[in-house]
Amino acid sequence: MVTPLVLAPLAALVAVPPALLGLEWDYTLRNVVLGSAIIGAVGGVFGTFATLRRQSLLGDALAHAALPGVCLAYLLTGAKTSLALLLGAAASGLVGTLVLLAITRQSRVKEDAALGVVLSVFFGGGILLLTRIQHTGQAAQSGLNQFLFGQAATLLAADVRLMAILGTITVAILWLLFKEFKLLAFDPDFAASLGFAPTPMAILLTSLIVVAVVIGLQTVGVVLMVAMLIAPPTAARQWTDRLSMMTLLAAAFGAIAGVGGAVLSSEVARLPTGPTAVLLATLLAAVSILAAPRRGIIWSAVGDRRRRSRLAAEGVLRDLAGAGDGRGGITVRELAARRGQAPAAVGRALRRLARAGWAAPAAAMADGWRLTAAGADAAALALHRERLWKLYLARQMDLPLEAVHHGADEIERVLTPRVLAALETELATEPGFAGPVPVGAGGQR
Repeated sequence: MVTPLVLAPLAALVAVPPALLGLEWDYTLRNVVLGSAIIGAVGGVFGTFATLRRQSLLGDALAHAALPGVCLAYLLTGAKTSLALLLGAAASGLVGTLVLLAITRQSRVKEDAALGVVLSVFFGGGILLLTRIQHTGQAAQSGLNQFLFGQAATLLAADVRLMAILGTITVAILWLLFKEFKLLAFDPDFAASLGFAPTPMAILLTSLIVVAVVIGLQTVGVVLMVAMLIAPPTAARQWTDRLSMMTLLAAAFGAIAGVGGAVLSSEVARLPTGPTAVLLATLLAAVSILAAPRRGIIWSAVGDRRRRSRLAAEGVLRDLAGAGDGRGGITVRELAARRGQAPAAVGRALRRLARAGWAAPAAAMADGWRLTAAGADAAALALHRERLWKLYLARQMDLPLEAVHHGADEIERVLTPRVLAALETELATEPGFAGPVPVGAGGQR
């Protein structure tokens, strides 16, 4: 299921007629768009697992570790064929992976420090080899430094086909072992208890990430490839709690960023494809962090504001219930003085209670308010919940009831009707338990 759904966004993007975008679908643009889409989608898929395993910088280390392999492949073959350079990069990346695993498993060095060691040592070696090659004076070495920052315009149709083949193979392997990799990402110890070997699985997953990194080097480059592994999964994580959906969204976001970078670079002079794609992926992540439902910062801020408004209204509701001065109500100023709040804030809470049908203006009192029948039931239930929870805490901590000061403001988010019924059953014999709260015609349990 994962493989066809991951490739579907690519097919949809490719199927869009270039004329609708006002583009001239020439040979170079086609290669750049397709190559960027493949890199974004495959990077998003495998970046999902790297992110969930808290190895976001793994792609950065592997990308830098691939540089000496590119240089050694050129020195051995004397040619800049894509297959030879990618094989060299993959071999060097795998060596970096094994070195990383050996450092973390055979020593006390933490994983972040090991990542820094692999990144710096391999990248330093790659820069030395690249400098040596550039000083040989050979004409064939021209362009090798493009692997540092990427040069999408140099992609050929053969390069795109190779990227598509490698990307399809790696995603297909992920699809076949999706359940095993899911266990590895969330609970490797549980995976081991089921008979799976976490270490070989981790090596295989990291090897697939190496391939995903390698196919993006020519377009995005060593320095920026890590962003294509981190930004799309970061954006996708804000929209879902399911791994399969997160993987698909990360692939889609990565493909959109890749295609967007290719299109923008073709329309704006001197605008490189790789950095533009990275910036678009980062923009998608920023928008998701801000505006995604349930997880977004804006969504959380709105939810917090509503929650504070609700809790303030519940506090005013209890104070209304406890007024009991026989005057048939209480004024806004008296409520504000009792609660230590501004009259305006108390007025907003009262209007919220009035919309809920729990409070109404007191006819016999200027600026006065009173509880309705439904409001009295709601206040009784809120007070009942608060007292139940205090009884429970007093018993669990072996404290007098008077020593427990836990407000109903907090308990309202804890005591669901099911929990409330269970507490009533458990505390039925406790001193101070007044029995289940009576619910009138206007109240709700």
